Amino acid sequence: MKKALVTLSFFAVLTPLAWGQKYNIQFVIPTGGRQDSVMYIGQHYRDGFIKMDSATLGKEGTYTFKGRRKWPKGIYSLIDISATRSWLDFTIDDSQVFTFRLTPTIEVADPQKDIVGSAANQAMYTYKNRFNDATKRARDIEKRRKSSDVKVKEEAEHDLELLNKEMEAFEKPFINANIKYRFFQLTKMFMGPEVPDEVEDKALYYRMHYWDDVDLKDHSLVYTPDLFNKMNYYFFGLLYYSDFDTIARYTDRLLERMEGDTLMMRYVLDFIMPRYYRSTKKIGWDATWCYLVRNYYLAGKCPWASESELNNKRQTAEFLEQSLIGAMGQELYMADTNQSPNPKDWISSHRFPQKYVILWFWDPDCHHCQEQTATLKTLYDSLSAAGNKIFEVYAVGFEADVAKWKKYVREHELPFVNVGGSNVNIDYQVAYNVHGAPTMIILNEERRIIMNKVIATKEILPFLKRYEEQREKENR
Repeated sequence: MKKALVTLSFFAVLTPLAWGQKYNIQFVIPTGGRQDSVMYIGQHYRDGFIKMDSATLGKEGTYTFKGRRKWPKGIYSLIDISATRSWLDFTIDDSQVFTFRLTPTIEVADPQKDIVGSAANQAMYTYKNRFNDATKRARDIEKRRKSSDVKVKEEAEHDLELLNKEMEAFEKPFINANIKYRFFQLTKMFMGPEVPDEVEDKALYYRMHYWDDVDLKDHSLVYTPDLFNKMNYYFFGLLYYSDFDTIARYTDRLLERMEGDTLMMRYVLDFIMPRYYRSTKKIGWDATWCYLVRNYYLAGKCPWASESELNNKRQTAEFLEQSLIGAMGQELYMADTNQSPNPKDWISSHRFPQKYVILWFWDPDCHHCQEQTATLKTLYDSLSAAGNKIFEVYAVGFEADVAKWKKYVREHELPFVNVGGSNVNIDYQVAYNVHGAPTMIILNEERRIIMNKVIATKEILPFLKRYEEQREKENR
């Protein structure tokens, strides 16, 4: 992922620096390594960097950052002029005068020899190098574990067990021995909860206690990659397959821990909101965005938001809520391929004997639409032949060229209720948030929305089965 660059002025507003203490930080990159004319010291912020100081290339590949400034303790990065990635992370902790002598590949080969003047960085890279070495060894072991030779596989299993024990014996004692340094404080904070052996639902316990060791009142965390990565895994790892209610509940748990802390709450909401806005990746993600707007922005919990921003969010939420799962589907009346201008001849999207209706917005010029329409036709025909057509397909031609749409319907013998053109009672793009094709909406017997994203044809019947089982369970 490319990382965006944030200007120094923004950083200065958030964390004003005290001036007066000398600093002299050098990075020596030998010939053969990448040597840009200018390099920067920066800090992580969200998925980008804040650029804080610069140095030009000096003699023998040396970049010297020097001046008078008291740097806050924390994790910093050496970044190039493009600021798209961190070449090297380091800590400013026990010293502001130190030197890194790097390999051509921008690595620290021997922390005790290659880092001079900072015990904190020596400890940090002793730890990091040990884990990098263990990761390489684990990859080699994994290759052997896939062997068809039983003996090789057993030896690999044994070696992996020994490696895990070795790293367990190393990690905690080493962290505790160096806990005075910021890097190890952060490492311990972000390690994640230990799940007791006696706990039955270990996944639930892990989710419930995921943030226990993180001090969410510590604003310096926003300038580390750890907070961003931990949030990313929380929402799009642990909660990726969760339904809307679960996501909302766990989001509330997290935000409750920082209530009244404007900076941290804004950081988290600014992280979440764009990723759930109009998202079609997972069912219910769009509802999460609307929930956060209603329960945080419009509830007066986001004092940084201007009236204009609040109004925009309110209007957008009202628009999106029309097509959220659980909302009543708006009834469409559209002309079929006869294109009658008389509304009496138009066909309703709701008045079918089938229990379910699939609103299928498609475009005959769209290759993906063509593929999905063909597989939907196969399923539709098979159910019709078996006398078990539990849904009707209300297929809306998302194409301005009516002649082209009608020709495609005729040539491919689409058996659906085919409607299209401009003869329609309401703007279906607004009513169902149709901003591209294909778009699928599934309505239940009450004609409420139960699905608002495209799912593969093979998933339609299993989805409807799960839906009915859930309804039956709720009605007991």
